Amino acid sequence: MTNSIYPTDVSALVLVDVLNDFLAKDGKINSWIQDQIEKVDFIRNMTRLISGARTAGLQIVYAPHGLHEHSFDDVKYVPLRMQTAMKDHIFWNNEFGSDFYEPFHPRSGDIVAGRHRTFNAFMGTDLDAQLKKRGIEKLILAGLTSQTCVEGTGRHATEAGYHLTFIKDAVAEFTPEAHRAAVDISYPTFGHEVLTVDEFLALVREAVGNAT
Repeated sequence: MTNSIYPTDVSALVLVDVLNDFLAKDGKINSWIQDQIEKVDFIRNMTRLISGARTAGLQIVYAPHGLHEHSFDDVKYVPLRMQTAMKDHIFWNNEFGSDFYEPFHPRSGDIVAGRHRTFNAFMGTDLDAQLKKRGIEKLILAGLTSQTCVEGTGRHATEAGYHLTFIKDAVAEFTPEAHRAAVDISYPTFGHEVLTVDEFLALVREAVGNAT
């Protein structure tokens, strides 16, 4: 079991790409990932994670994807997956697919970072500035997808000096192989902790109890 603690004044739950194109039944790529979302029980686990974090008073941060016609004007070699996203208008700004999935919608007091265009939610956004402004030192990552934006954001976070925790049962991928590569290999390499929802929430409740 972990020795980490999560004081709510310096910890934040970062939710990556909990968007309609992934999660809504009529999202543009929901059919590509829905079977894996169901396999890992993503919706139920994410619901418990967000609810428990809110109850404990943890800062909630949203790190959404977002694209528009000029997203890669300054890039000579657009990542292959982003070429498809641009062609099909996936996560397209101001469209249904780029909005937050309703059950996980931000609330007052949450941080909503600027929209990232590739796999790293820090790159080209105000995410780092928003976190530093609030004195956040510990990041807890969950969302979509396991091996791309969650992992990519986590790699940046650990190199930027944050304490990093991955929630391994509140992430999902397009294939089980990619999911296992992230959870079993990458997360233990880059994260300080790799926890389940239940393990993490128990530690948060302990931190809150010790502070009262």
